[in-house]
Amino acid sequence: MTEQTLVSDILTGNPEAFRTFMERYNSLVAHVVYRLVPNEADRQDVCQDVFVKAYRNLKGFNFEAKLSTWLARIAFNTAVNHLEKRRVDLYDDVTAEHQHFEDAAVESRSPEETVAAADAADRVRREIDSLPVLYGTILALYHLEDMSYKEIGDILQLPDGTVKSYLFRARKMLKDRLTTTYSREELCR
Repeated sequence: MTEQTLVSDILTGNPEAFRTFMERYNSLVAHVVYRLVPNEADRQDVCQDVFVKAYRNLKGFNFEAKLSTWLARIAFNTAVNHLEKRRVDLYDDVTAEHQHFEDAAVESRSPEETVAAADAADRVRREIDSLPVLYGTILALYHLEDMSYKEIGDILQLPDGTVKSYLFRARKMLKDRLTTTYSREELCR
C-alpha cells in the first residue's frame, strides 16, 4: 500500500488503515522516542501521543516529505516537549533500558552462535544507548531506520553536513567505547 493510499484510507475513516499505519511506523517512532525519553512508562505514553498527533494532523500532510520523515519529526518534537515538561536535559547521557531487537537467529547458526550473536548485539545496543542522546538518535535513524542525511536533518532541524559530522562522531564514540570495553572476540562471536 502506497503512502498516498494509506493516508487517503485513514482520512476516509478506515480503522484498518490506521492500524496498518501504526504497525508500519511503530519501530520508527520507538527508535526516536526511546532514544530521548529515559522512563519506560513515559516512553509508551509519548509513543501513543505521537500517533494521536499524527492522526489529528494527517489532513495537513502534503507529501512534500516522506510520511516517515513527517512522523519522525512529530515523534522528535513530542519527545522533546515531554522532556521539557519534565525538565530533563537532552544533552546529558541517558542510559536506556534494553529495548527489543531483531531476532539474531540465522538458520545456519548453532544455538550457541545465536546466543553469542544476540549477546554481542545487546552489548552494541547498550553502548549506543549510553551515547549522548543526539548521537544515539542519529545512529538509530541512519543505521536502524535507513534514513538519509537529509531526512535526519529534516527531523532534527539540522543541516545535512551537521548530521554527517554528528554521525561520524557518533560512530567514532561507539567504536572507542566498544574497543575499550570489550575484546574483539566478545563482539565478533
